[in-house]
Amino acid sequence: MKETIKTKVLHFMENSSKKSFSMEEIAENLGLGKSDDFKALVQTVATMEREQFVVFNKKGKIKLPPKQVLVEGTFRANERGFGFVTIDPEEDDVYIAKENTAYAMDGDLVAIDITKPSDPADELGAEGRIVEVRRRNLTQIVGEFHLFSEDEIADTDLYGVISPKDKKLSGFKVFISATGIRPVEGNIVIAEITHYPEKGYEDSLEGIVKNIIGHKDEPGMDILTVLAAHDVPTEFPEEVIEQAEQVPDSIDPKDYPDRKDRQDQMIVTIDSEEAKDLDDAVSVKKLENGHFFLAVHIADVSYYVTENSPLDKEALKRGTSVYLTDRVVPMLPQRLSNGICSLNPQVPRLAMSCEMEIDEQGSVVSYDIFPSVIKTSERMSYTAVNEILEDENPETMARYKELVPMFQAMKELHECLETMRDKRGALTFEDNEAQVVVDENGHPLDIILRQRGIGERIIESFMLCANETIAKHYQQANLPFIYRIHEEPKEEKLQQFFDFAATLGILVKSKKGSISPKDLQKVVEDAAERPESKVINTMLLRSMQQARYSEENVGHYGLAAEHYTHFTSPIRRYPDLLVHRLIRSYSEDKSEKKQEKWAEKIPEIAQHSSDMERRAVECERDVDSMKKAEFMQDHIDEEFEGVISSVVKFGFFVELPNTIEGLIHVSELQNDYFQFVESQLALVGEHTNQTFKIGQQVKVRVTKADPDTREVDFELVDAQEVTPVQTNKQQNHKQARKNKEGTSRRKKSKKTKNKGKKPFYKDVPKKTKKKK
Repeated sequence: MKETIKTKVLHFMENSSKKSFSMEEIAENLGLGKSDDFKALVQTVATMEREQFVVFNKKGKIKLPPKQVLVEGTFRANERGFGFVTIDPEEDDVYIAKENTAYAMDGDLVAIDITKPSDPADELGAEGRIVEVRRRNLTQIVGEFHLFSEDEIADTDLYGVISPKDKKLSGFKVFISATGIRPVEGNIVIAEITHYPEKGYEDSLEGIVKNIIGHKDEPGMDILTVLAAHDVPTEFPEEVIEQAEQVPDSIDPKDYPDRKDRQDQMIVTIDSEEAKDLDDAVSVKKLENGHFFLAVHIADVSYYVTENSPLDKEALKRGTSVYLTDRVVPMLPQRLSNGICSLNPQVPRLAMSCEMEIDEQGSVVSYDIFPSVIKTSERMSYTAVNEILEDENPETMARYKELVPMFQAMKELHECLETMRDKRGALTFEDNEAQVVVDENGHPLDIILRQRGIGERIIESFMLCANETIAKHYQQANLPFIYRIHEEPKEEKLQQFFDFAATLGILVKSKKGSISPKDLQKVVEDAAERPESKVINTMLLRSMQQARYSEENVGHYGLAAEHYTHFTSPIRRYPDLLVHRLIRSYSEDKSEKKQEKWAEKIPEIAQHSSDMERRAVECERDVDSMKKAEFMQDHIDEEFEGVISSVVKFGFFVELPNTIEGLIHVSELQNDYFQFVESQLALVGEHTNQTFKIGQQVKVRVTKADPDTREVDFELVDAQEVTPVQTNKQQNHKQARKNKEGTSRRKKSKKTKNKGKKPFYKDVPKKTKKKK
């Protein structure tokens, strides 16, 4: 009976033009006016309210609840259970309380119901609840396998559990179904997830082992584990290897009559000593008119990696080579990257060339872009070039005496280009590169800091110049193209940096919502001589947006360049390979059909390439921090000098001169209770006023180093004295005292001023007073 009434009520309300009804109106329209029928109607409506099929308005009338509008976004989980959903990168995230996550996991695509809109007046963000998980981000998991006993396997139908290598998943138990591959104790495995968290099993996952990477004690297994966790492929498919094997080891220049022959040019490669994939070569000379001739020759990888071939599909899938501590995971098989596509000395190679005439102000006044045949004269190292141009080492200069004049012209041209970039406001962050030196088993022995010399900066200048020239050419030709873009920083991020800089006495002039690269360049220059310069640079970098690939040319903010692309590294980056392909394609055919083809394909390639670049960076960062933690295991209880690099609620991070970063947890600071002052990025002792803030010099002792979690812990030995920062509580007390003192002074002043005088109203005539 009640279910029938419920159906009638819903049907009546859904099909009525009115929005709300009294109980009597519903009874009259449904013919339920009799006493028993009306009583049943009231009971049914009460049940419907509990089940949220109907609601009562303020006047006590019944109405249908508003239809739920779901919004889609990406869930970012916090280790404490709550999380945030990103709906639009340009908008603030939506907060999701722990009880409203619906067991979603980090990175899942979810549908949410906004339960509380944002309130800009109180600076409160929106809140919501997850209604549905629409796509899981985590489909496989990497970890160390722990085998159950035979009895346990029989009872549970599970082989065992794996300990996830991803610390974000450390709170989950991952059970392995007794199906398919059965690993042994200590195997590092890849498991495909088959069951996700649900009610009653909030911290559980279940999966099937799909692949065994190896045993945890095998050399190099730690890095292979990181690669597997990031889903970076380490083996090439058979059809890719077969295609690579068919590529010839050498070329005969006579077979390429349509290419411009540049074998008589004095051309060199300049790379690090350990480089094997030499994909760029340069030639420079001074012209009679005072201008410079610069030729940038890049390996013509697209000639061998043809569109939609197995090689091309695999290169696109990988997106980029991944450079790790003791190995490279290449984008292309080594037969190409270290063979026919490497511009090795004294052998003819196919290249894509960009020849430019550049004036004394660093402006490109003319250029030509074309496929070529080249032969490099010498394979130079950065070290040798630096010895020639910086140290003027007699032995090195004698060895390369025929090339020395060209290197001197290169230095002169580089200085012109660098000055030009400085004038337009390009941001330059001088930073030491840390290299972890490992033994044959992958164990870290040392960390070496590399400084960029003139040789490195010369090649950087020439590659930047070629990239800009290529981008400008195709932008002006109005042809579909792929660009390397770097958008302006977001206003709120910049404001956070300005607030931080102000605490160090650096005031940044800016217009509302915008600041030019030139203005930020001045900040970097002003901070260069300060002890906090590295920290200031790091904070500024964090305020920037990530550079990415795009079909839209919006310029490159960091380089202060209107046009920019990646043309110079097609062996290791897919966008560069695509640029070469586009150059060849447009040289043959600029038809509307051709342009439509590329206009359709480029956006997807740009997005995928950006994603793969981020994956590679994260992988490289994880391996780097893992090896640094492993290195510090050999230095437990040793003391080091360092600088506070960041401050958070739970402590502060200290960076050592060798770039290793470790945490001093606030619980280790036992001489006081420390409060976090966010506006100053500082921790301040409530009683002692002792202050810890960014850029402060400290001495620390190593207490813990864990390669699995990639974390290093320090304890404080000594700290440089700095100007104390006041906590919010202290500032409030100070303000309260000021207010109190101000009130007392005003009262005292008033009493003194009016002493001996009648109040003003006593002099007012009675009639006026009455009117008042």
